[in-house]
Amino acid sequence: MKNIGKLLRELEQARLEKLTRRNFILDCAGKLGGLALAPLLSSCGIGATNTDKIGMNLSERDLNPLSPLPPPFLPKVKSVIYLHMAGSPSQLELFDYKPELIKYNNQPCPESLLEGKKFAFIRGVPNLLGPQAEFSQHGESGAWISDYLPHFSKLADDVAFLKAVHTDQFNHGPAQLFMHTGSPRLGRPSLGSWVTYGLGTENQNLPGFVVLTSGGKTPDAGKSVWGSGFLPSVYQGVQCRSKGSPVLYLEDPTGIPRDLKKSVITSINQINSEEFDHYGDPEILARINQYEMAFRMQIEVPEVMNINDEPEYIHNLYGTEPGKESFANNCLLARKLVEKGVRFVQLYDWGWDSHGSDKSTALDLGLRNKCRETDRPISALLLDLKQRGLLEDTLVVWGGEFGRTPMQENREGKTMGYKGRDHHVDAFTMWMAGGGIKKGTSFGTTDDLGFSGVEGRVSVHDIQATILHLLGFDHEQFTYEFQGRPFRLTDVEGEIIKEILA
Repeated sequence: MKNIGKLLRELEQARLEKLTRRNFILDCAGKLGGLALAPLLSSCGIGATNTDKIGMNLSERDLNPLSPLPPPFLPKVKSVIYLHMAGSPSQLELFDYKPELIKYNNQPCPESLLEGKKFAFIRGVPNLLGPQAEFSQHGESGAWISDYLPHFSKLADDVAFLKAVHTDQFNHGPAQLFMHTGSPRLGRPSLGSWVTYGLGTENQNLPGFVVLTSGGKTPDAGKSVWGSGFLPSVYQGVQCRSKGSPVLYLEDPTGIPRDLKKSVITSINQINSEEFDHYGDPEILARINQYEMAFRMQIEVPEVMNINDEPEYIHNLYGTEPGKESFANNCLLARKLVEKGVRFVQLYDWGWDSHGSDKSTALDLGLRNKCRETDRPISALLLDLKQRGLLEDTLVVWGGEFGRTPMQENREGKTMGYKGRDHHVDAFTMWMAGGGIKKGTSFGTTDDLGFSGVEGRVSVHDIQATILHLLGFDHEQFTYEFQGRPFRLTDVEGEIIKEILA
């Protein structure tokens, strides 16, 4: 009751402040400025929108920004699970088999490959480094997969590999931003935000965009990789935890019944509605929706984020450990979330930066251990989605922010204590599986040393354009007006990778 009294006093104070002479003068000044700017803003298509909103001619989408919408074109999938290996796994130890690297192991790298190139740490002329894993072909497609991934190798015919992906960012933060927002600089909406902005979500009791992290750290680029940028904040990713309470403050304080909580939120949103009538700021609508979403999440989230009740065979399949933070737990949660209608689930697993500076970053030690942690749950996720009939409506994407060099890292000209590779932008591997994807496909090839793509090169924007296409969007037409011009996820580039589409 003490807190309620405090809220009532704050409400009365806010009401009285609006009656002061200072507020009257500020209000007049703001509206005079608005009158002067109205002709300019209307020419950009801004003024008319705000006028409609202030007049309360609002659509259901305005009042509920996450209400489901049909895409412009017939989609192949309705949800996405994106598995990002933060730090970037080495394609040369996993998928891109290069016998020539074995032949020239420990030989100086040809200077023709180094000319005009920039690396994060390599200086001078490093030595080539052969693959630290054993490779063999798998499935009817004959895909080359290393012994680091024994479980995943059995699913070779269910995925499409992209062997010649390239980027233009060789540092983790900018490269992660580029991969997930289409720009290496802060301020752009993430892929998941674009998708929920365009499609909303099927389950109004859960966020449309959920983020799960593992590995002990968040990505180098921070939470901006799931931020909403210049889109309304209701579209940003909601980070949930696989250990402890999935969302902080999910439970009401002791002695606060749910009916009282509902009355408080109703009162708060009534104030927000009055503020919206006064200012017409769309962020106020986002705030109203977020209060209501939080209230509904208290019922749905505990059930969805609870893996304790899953049958024993599911725990054995994924290798899950209830109560712990793990990538395996997050993979199982991803299946449960898309099963409940969540539109976009983003998994970030930290610890894939194989420089060879210590055991944890060594290609033959740290990378192998990371593969042991993720190989089984990724394979289980694909199998579980498939046997439930969910893979037909879900797109699964796997990859890092860039690749690794065919040369052993010689940081500042000195060879590292363990076997490792530097960041590499010219060629790396990603894969996709699910609805609309041509199974058992491998597109793109790199040169004999795995340094550069020679056929089927695809860019980060091509990846993004293809994901949007599978969700029913033309990436060139899917835009948002900001600062006087239309922005899109793929900026001014991007081509659909038709070779991997069914």
